[in-house]
Amino acid sequence: MKGLYCRAADKGAEPKFVIQETRLPEVLGSHVVRVQVKACGLSPLDVQLLDDVGLLRDLIPVGREVSGVVLQVGDKVSSFQAEDEVVGILPLDSSCSGLCEVIDIDEHYLVQKPEKLSSVCVAGAIRDGLCAYTALHTHARMAAGHTLLVLDGASSFGLMCIQLAGYHGVKVLTTSRSPEQHAFLEQLRPGVGVQDPLVARVIPSDLLPAVLEETGGLGVDIVVDSGVSLQEEEEENRPPHKHDIISVLGVGGHWVTSHRDLQLDPPDCRSLNLKSASVTFLNHEVWTASSAQQGRYLHILKDIVEKMSAGVLRPRPEAAVPLYEATVAMETVQRGQKTKAVVQL
Repeated sequence: MKGLYCRAADKGAEPKFVIQETRLPEVLGSHVVRVQVKACGLSPLDVQLLDDVGLLRDLIPVGREVSGVVLQVGDKVSSFQAEDEVVGILPLDSSCSGLCEVIDIDEHYLVQKPEKLSSVCVAGAIRDGLCAYTALHTHARMAAGHTLLVLDGASSFGLMCIQLAGYHGVKVLTTSRSPEQHAFLEQLRPGVGVQDPLVARVIPSDLLPAVLEETGGLGVDIVVDSGVSLQEEEEENRPPHKHDIISVLGVGGHWVTSHRDLQLDPPDCRSLNLKSASVTFLNHEVWTASSAQQGRYLHILKDIVEKMSAGVLRPRPEAAVPLYEATVAMETVQRGQKTKAVVQL
């Protein structure tokens, strides 16, 4: 059986993705589920994170968002049985590549897949759903009546945030990076007779005046970014500057950032202090890196797939690539030319 792995490269060098022969143990662990993979999502490999937590190896398994059918279960598995359709995210320390035909995974990383959801759809969207849920529920504690600013709302993660917030009665403002994205987001705005629009307004590049106008000068309760500029730059389509984001926050606001190297200067901290606002770092990997909140993590995964099945969360369709194109697809994702890919096995 073969899987896709990343051969760790020197710092600054581009990682190499290789097909490697692998083998599963003959005896199944007590809480382990053996799954035949139907689809696998590919997202950028964070080599720095693996190094930071001591999990960097010569060969790093690639493809962690998986959907498939249960073949066999360990003697103490209580949640699943053979023929069940499941979905989950392989933990950081997994030795299996999600692109293997068959994988072993602990039952505490899996949930049942609703029958009406396709394997390709759920494997491609489960990671974005987890990030959106973590940002809005776990970190920002969103509630009906809040105002949310989603930066880059047309991205797969941004769209999940918009839909999840709209379901909970949150007023959503968002930004776009291109005319095509702007047109897509405008479709989510209210039409005649629509009482509950997903997007109240698509904010132009001049962030602060537009947000203050829309909120009556009060600012927003929550900002979720997909990157932020630390320096004043004149580049086209650059992310908003950190000062602009802090300026649009209202009193007691929450800024959830994906920028892991964010640096705040004393004036920035003073502005946050005056507003009693907070900054939270979004790192969805903590759910599988620690077992401290495993029950909560499974509840989140279950809620995500149920909302996808009910049509509350509607990810943009992702065309699946065949297994023989997985290496090229992963190289494209790792270079940043695409944010993700889905492989159908």
